[in-house]
Amino acid sequence: MKRKSERRRAESRKKRCATHNSSEAAPNSDVYIEITDQLYFALLKQKIKSTAERHCFCIDEELAYENFYADFGPLNLAMFYRFCCKLTKKLKSITLSRKKIIFYTCGDAKKQANAAYLIGSYAVMNLNMPPEEAYSLLVSKNSTYIPFRDASFGTCSYNLNILDCLSAVHKALQYGWLDFSNFDVEEYEHYERAENGDLNWIIPGKFLAFSGPHPKSKIENGYPLHAPEAYIPYFRNHNITAVVRLNKKMYDARRFTESGFEHHDLFFVDGSTPNDSIVRKFLNICENAEGAIAVHCKAGLGRTGTLIGCYMMKHYRMTAAEVIAWIRICRPGSVIGPQQNFVESKQNSLWAEGDVFREKMLNEQENGKMAVTRILSGVDDITINGSNKNRVSNKEEVGLYNDEEERNGLTQGDKLRALKSKRQSRSSTGSLSWLVAMLLSSLCSLALWWIVYGFPSSILHFCIDGLGFQ
Repeated sequence: MKRKSERRRAESRKKRCATHNSSEAAPNSDVYIEITDQLYFALLKQKIKSTAERHCFCIDEELAYENFYADFGPLNLAMFYRFCCKLTKKLKSITLSRKKIIFYTCGDAKKQANAAYLIGSYAVMNLNMPPEEAYSLLVSKNSTYIPFRDASFGTCSYNLNILDCLSAVHKALQYGWLDFSNFDVEEYEHYERAENGDLNWIIPGKFLAFSGPHPKSKIENGYPLHAPEAYIPYFRNHNITAVVRLNKKMYDARRFTESGFEHHDLFFVDGSTPNDSIVRKFLNICENAEGAIAVHCKAGLGRTGTLIGCYMMKHYRMTAAEVIAWIRICRPGSVIGPQQNFVESKQNSLWAEGDVFREKMLNEQENGKMAVTRILSGVDDITINGSNKNRVSNKEEVGLYNDEEERNGLTQGDKLRALKSKRQSRSSTGSLSWLVAMLLSSLCSLALWWIVYGFPSSILHFCIDGLGFQ
């Protein structure tokens, strides 16, 4: 039986789905919400300035979600980290100690939802507030927030509540997945980029989600593709021992196995949901892996997030909404379209399976049978001669990878990868243009000094040559 809070959350989600086309306008009047005696969250009609009594700041433009389609949040782990650093610095500042600190948003409903998620998650993480208490503060002045939606190209069929995100952050803290004291934000932002592998840790030390490798490194549909060998050094350095492929065969699995990695094929069609056999095999692989598991489909978002989510529900008893929220915080765009409803439909059965699994493990631990757990739990997938059934024969592969759309056309994964690459390219181009403009401005100043004051021409020539101008 579902707990009352879970039933209420499910009913609330249904109501939000029915009112999905809510207004996205700014609030009709200013709203100030007290988080602590010093810290406030405000929903405003226009920007405000700091005064002698208050310090005001806004991140509406500074931390912006990069969407695939109509999705708009939650903001990723790096943005949450940067927000936490910024706010913590302000709260610890001696010069601001006597001022009210007001974090505000004056953007549309999407900006409001992301701002509320940030301040609520901060309260859960840094102020030790239970998720429900933090959320109750956010809605205490009759404030409402539109739900987050997925990255699908069709109609939204499932909405994610801010409370789901706060609960996900709370669970991640409990399980040790979220620890900003040793979080490397530069590394996160580096590897999430398409040209650097397009990968994210969902559960540190356990699950890495990444975009599917290609036979050789190249650019396709605007997206940088990487050969298996490009990932091997990173995998070795991070104790990854198994690779799970969910899309059609694009590369020879031996390129991983000959380097010492296990490799498993669990194909199902792009944008679809896995059958029970695939879910069962995936869970078995992950439960028996000696190290971390790298999981990919084509874009490493839909199918990848769906199966990782199933494992999280079974082994951590998280709700479907908490699972989807956490995976998207780690890797935006994950779990798409009907996959969301599928994850929700599997919640109770996977909870029950998890309870049985944990009881079995406890009994084995008490009886001193832990040494044979890997053999016993993997019996269904091992043949008499010791080969793994997940490594299908050539004859079986012909049937497995016979989806016409995925063989001949652009799939959902292709489109998502191209969109990610394009948006990151725009971001890089914008930063580069700014840098070039600054350098040119500096060169103009140097030239002026040279003309007026006889600035040594050798320095000017050195600067020009360094920029590549002839």
